[in-house]
Amino acid sequence: MNDDIQQCSATALTGAIRRREISSREATESHLKRIAAVNPAINAVVTLDAEAALAAAAAADRLTVSGADLPLLHGLPMTHKDTHDVAGMRSTQGSPVFADHVPAASAPIVSRLQAAGVVSTGKTNVPEFAAGSHTFNPVFGTTTNPYDPTRSAGGSSGGVAAAIAAGIQPLGDGSDMGGSLRIPASFCNVVGFRPSYGVLPMPAASNDWAWLGRTGPMAREVADIALFMEAVAGPSDRVLPPAPLTGTDFAGLFDGREPGDLRGVRIGWSPDFGLGVPVEAEVLEVLRGQLHHFEDAGAIVEEATIDFTDADLVFERTRATDFATNLGPLVAGHRHLIKPEVIWNVELGLGLGAAELIEATAARTRLAATVRSYFSRYDLFLAPGAQVLPFDATRRYPGAINGIESTSYLDWMRSACLLSATGLPVLAMPAGFTTSGLPVGFQLAANHYRDADLLRHGRAFEDRTRHADRRPELAPGSGQATRPIVTAAAD
Repeated sequence: MNDDIQQCSATALTGAIRRREISSREATESHLKRIAAVNPAINAVVTLDAEAALAAAAAADRLTVSGADLPLLHGLPMTHKDTHDVAGMRSTQGSPVFADHVPAASAPIVSRLQAAGVVSTGKTNVPEFAAGSHTFNPVFGTTTNPYDPTRSAGGSSGGVAAAIAAGIQPLGDGSDMGGSLRIPASFCNVVGFRPSYGVLPMPAASNDWAWLGRTGPMAREVADIALFMEAVAGPSDRVLPPAPLTGTDFAGLFDGREPGDLRGVRIGWSPDFGLGVPVEAEVLEVLRGQLHHFEDAGAIVEEATIDFTDADLVFERTRATDFATNLGPLVAGHRHLIKPEVIWNVELGLGLGAAELIEATAARTRLAATVRSYFSRYDLFLAPGAQVLPFDATRRYPGAINGIESTSYLDWMRSACLLSATGLPVLAMPAGFTTSGLPVGFQLAANHYRDADLLRHGRAFEDRTRHADRRPELAPGSGQATRPIVTAAAD
C-alpha cells in the first residue's frame, strides 16, 4: 500500500487509515518523502515541520486504536496555504513584512481542519498577500507547474494546486477572491471549489461583512471536495450573516456508484461572458471539444450568459475597498517592502469617493437582478476557467491575450473576476489537455447556496472524462522554481 499512498484520494486514504490498513504515520512519511522527491522542481511547499507532523500522526494512530469515534479527515497529512495561519508555524503571506512571523493562533479554516483530524505538515507558496494569479514572492521565489516546470502553476493557491497535482497530498485548503482557486485548478488539472458566501469561514481582519473573498478546497476529484465540505462547513460568528448550509448538506453526496446524471439540467455556455473577453484559441478548442460530455449525461447545453455588464465595476471597487481596509495600514508602514500590485490596489481603494461607492452598490444590485433572471431559465453557467494556458513562469503576468494589451495585472484573470462579482458558488474542473500536454479547465457556477447540487453536477462530467487521472510525469530534480521574475511584456 505504501507505494500507492501518493496516488490515493483523500476519501480512500482516510478510509484506509480508519480501517487500520495503513497508519497515519505511514501516510505522513509517504507525504514527506514525496515532498523531498519532487518539491525542488516546483517549489510548492515552502515551510515544513516534519517533527511536529510525525508527532501528530503518532497521536492520530493512538486515537485509531483507542476505540474512540474518529473525525472525517482522521490522520490525513496536509500542508496549508501560506495565507492561512497555523499556530506555532511560520506563516508569511508571501511577504517580507511577515517573513519571520509565527502566529499564536490558527486561521479558522485550519482550526476546523485540525479538529477534523488533519495532520498539519507545512505551508504552500502564495503570491504576496495572495494578490494575483501567478505564485511568486521575494521570500520563497516562484512555484511552477508539475505538468511543465517552466510554466506558471497559477495563483494565489498555486502552491496548493501544484502540491496536489504532484501527488504530495490529495486535498488542500485555498482561497479565492479573483480566481485564486479556479485559475490554479485550471493550470494544474485539479478541482477547485469556491463555495457560497459564509459556508466556510474567511473572516477579514477589519471587516466581518467582507463578501468577495472565499475559502475553499482543492483536490483531484469532486468526491474529496465534498468530504472537505462535510468536515468543515458551517457558520462562524465572524462571518455575517450565517449561511444556510452546514457539513451535513454535503454528507453522502456520492454514496452511490452509478455515474452522475444531468437529465433535464439546463446549462448556459459562454466562451466570452457576453463581453468579448479574450480567451486563447487553444483553450477554447479544448473546451468546445468537451461540451458533448454534459449532453451525454443528459444536460441541455445552449450558448447563453449571465448579463455581466456591471460585474467589472463591482469586482474592481469591492476588491480595492477590501485591500485598502485590510492592507492599507501595512502599505503605510512598510511600503518599500510590498510589491507594486498590492500598493496599486490599496491606493485605488483609498481614492474611491462616496459617489463611486454608491455607484458600486447600485451596480451590484443590478448584477444580482441579472443573476436571478438567468437562473430562472438555467440551472448552471459554464465558462472557461482561465483565459490563457499556463505561461512562462519568469513573467509577472501575460502582457496580452489575442493581441489585446493588458492594462493591469487583473486583465488576464477577468474570466474569474466576473464570476466572483456575482458571489455565486463556482466549481473549477479539469477539462482536458492541449496537444502539447498543458491542462485546460472549465468553471461551472450554480445559483446561491446550491453548492451540493453543483458538486453533483460537476461529478457527472468528471465521471465521463476522468481528466485528473492523467498525472504529470514529474521527475525528481532541482528544477528552476526560484529563478527571478521579470517584468511582463506584451505577447
